[in-house]
Amino acid sequence: MTEIILSGCSGKMGASILACAGGRDDCAVTVGIDLAEPKDADFTYARSFDGLEAKADVIIDFSNPVVLDSMLAYALETGTPCVICTTGYNEEQKAKIREAAKKIPVFWSGNMSLGINLIIELAKKAASVFGEDFDVEIVEQHHNQKLDAPSGTALMIADAISSVRKESEYVYDRHAYRKKREKKEIGIHSVRGGNIVGEHEIIFAGTDEVLTISHSARSKTVFAVGAVNAAVFLKGKAPGMYDMSDLLAEK
Repeated sequence: MTEIILSGCSGKMGASILACAGGRDDCAVTVGIDLAEPKDADFTYARSFDGLEAKADVIIDFSNPVVLDSMLAYALETGTPCVICTTGYNEEQKAKIREAAKKIPVFWSGNMSLGINLIIELAKKAASVFGEDFDVEIVEQHHNQKLDAPSGTALMIADAISSVRKESEYVYDRHAYRKKREKKEIGIHSVRGGNIVGEHEIIFAGTDEVLTISHSARSKTVFAVGAVNAAVFLKGKAPGMYDMSDLLAEK
């Protein structure tokens, strides 16, 4: 049984993770962290990690970047592995996550969907085959309440493609340029509207042919399932940085 501390327990993703974990017999949420107190909680509740005495096997964090420092301080003090699902971190915060992974297991992904991580691998393969003969554009769509743009997932996709290309430059706002597209460019475009859960499309445009790889998330459940799977996977692992490719390798 994997006992989970859920950071962001009162949010929409928190509710999805609680429902997902509640339907499994290999894990349970035993501690919830959130500024807003959840209703009818059957676990220990705290407003923050500061002074938290309760312990568990793994932390799942679906909250806000401002929580990072206190969460990592608690995790390092108690040796608790972290599944970090929050997006929108700045470079300094990303460096802190990597530093923490030298002492504790850290599972870090901008998207917890198995499907998204599979299309990332497909995109890498396509990029390695096409090389610079095909232009690459990434289009992501999310609901109108999402704060960060581009999405962490779009950047994950771009980074994966960039890792197999000779040279890459991310272009976010093409209307600011009056020039022909360069081969090294990876265009990244954001759409915000309604209650779109998450849509990602990768376009490889060549001469006389276009390959499109896409993924559509129909509910937040897909992210909750991935996060809970990651928590169960991470229990007992050695310190280091883990992601969905490690989880997929075990399947």
